[in-house]
Amino acid sequence: METVRIATRKSPLALWQSEHVADRLRQAYPGLHVELVPMSTRGDEVLDRSLAAIGGKGLFLKELELAMLRGDADCAVHSLKDVPMELDAPFALPAMLTRHDPADGFISNLYASLDALPIGARVGTSSLRRQAQLRALRPDLQLLDLRGNVNTRLAKLDNGGYDAIVLAVAGLERLGLGNRIVARLQPPQWLPAPAQGAVAVECDGGNARLMELFARLDDADTRACVEAERAMNRALHGSCHVPVAAIAQWEGQGLHLQGMVGSVSDGRAVRAEAVGPASDPESLGQQVAKMLLDGGAGELLNV
Repeated sequence: METVRIATRKSPLALWQSEHVADRLRQAYPGLHVELVPMSTRGDEVLDRSLAAIGGKGLFLKELELAMLRGDADCAVHSLKDVPMELDAPFALPAMLTRHDPADGFISNLYASLDALPIGARVGTSSLRRQAQLRALRPDLQLLDLRGNVNTRLAKLDNGGYDAIVLAVAGLERLGLGNRIVARLQPPQWLPAPAQGAVAVECDGGNARLMELFARLDDADTRACVEAERAMNRALHGSCHVPVAAIAQWEGQGLHLQGMVGSVSDGRAVRAEAVGPASDPESLGQQVAKMLLDGGAGELLNV
């Protein structure tokens, strides 16, 4: 029996996503044996500093990529928003699964919305993108770092460390915690991270058998949207060091891409949007990136 080994982080959400991919593989190929190879990454272990300070979201990938290079695993499963815009050789993304809700969720035990928070309320998030948008909408808030897996972050809220926190809707709902979402933060006022809500499979792009196996799990509609978002981010040289947000949505037969570059320090933001053919998401992403730069985003990106 052919076996596929999936490298995965040990967090509950990462394990859920990897098991979801494993189940999809088993359904597509009934004779296939699929097993998970759980691993701990530096991004999971260092929780007393922001991701930007210790090297970025790529930390979640490196150990999994090394496991593939060593031959300990055949592929890895990631939240696509954590995947760098440029992959190192020989890696590729043969499958982007159907996207879940890409929105952010506002979570609070006391307040019904962002607007309902009292002046000076403590809001937890370590995402620079979320901090920039919070600063723009509510400059009075205290923005506090918040690291750890989803359950850890919710526990910190419940223990009184924060008045509210912001987490991805997809992660909460995948873990059966959708009831914690008080309000959805959504376009056009609030934009998610590029590719938020999508799960991707990474493997050796030179392995034709693996590329063929995973191609059956790929969702073309999702890929078109997230490739536009990632192309915009790539053209801006964005990373978790920079507050960049993007969302592409189907509009008729084309894609509507909205993008934003923000400032954590003062809430300034540059926004742009455009519509383009779904057959060329790369060009659409580059177009919106140019519009952002022409609008002054370069100054914010270089802060």
